[in-house]
Amino acid sequence: MSEVSRQTVVRTYDRYAPIYDFLFGAVQRPGCKRMADAVLRLRVESILEVGVGTGLTLEQYPKTAKITGIDLSEDMLQLARERGRRLKDRNIHLALMDAENMDFPDNYFDCVTVPYVLSVTPNPDRLVSEIRRVCKRGGVILIVNHFSGSRFWRPFEWVVRKVADRVGFRSDFSFEQNIIRHGWKVQSVSSVGLWGLYRLVVLKNE
Repeated sequence: MSEVSRQTVVRTYDRYAPIYDFLFGAVQRPGCKRMADAVLRLRVESILEVGVGTGLTLEQYPKTAKITGIDLSEDMLQLARERGRRLKDRNIHLALMDAENMDFPDNYFDCVTVPYVLSVTPNPDRLVSEIRRVCKRGGVILIVNHFSGSRFWRPFEWVVRKVADRVGFRSDFSFEQNIIRHGWKVQSVSSVGLWGLYRLVVLKNE
């Protein structure tokens, strides 16, 4: 699997921040909406969004839930905070934090969402360990991510693999290695986005 460094992630997304919604919003919104709709059906009291970015999903979460969002990029967080301030009736807390080393206690959140982050983090195994630690036992983890293997996207994956540490994400990202082999229960997997570019994975933290 190609390498991505923490410094590259911070530098890349600080640079993307002013134009992020314009560049990626249309592509990522369907996955965010499907993920948020799944959270609404759960009726949870506390939600952690890992990689909250510019806050595209904040408005779609349950109004009654306590929402916490973390990100490595301060520039992205500034835009998320602006969105959060407009949602005056919501309980939203946003923080600059490394998701591979979170400050939260064990078994803290009812639900953890991870939109478009798993293949971006420098150490996916470490991230999985952390989101499982802070999610309550029996809680739900929702991941939206690109996973390699589609013939349609193979040329794109090959090109991006060569420059992974420059663009800040991996395209050669195995579903089996990064989802199946971990000891959680896969409840559902569905394709989202353009020609199955992404998958929404719903997991029970068992």
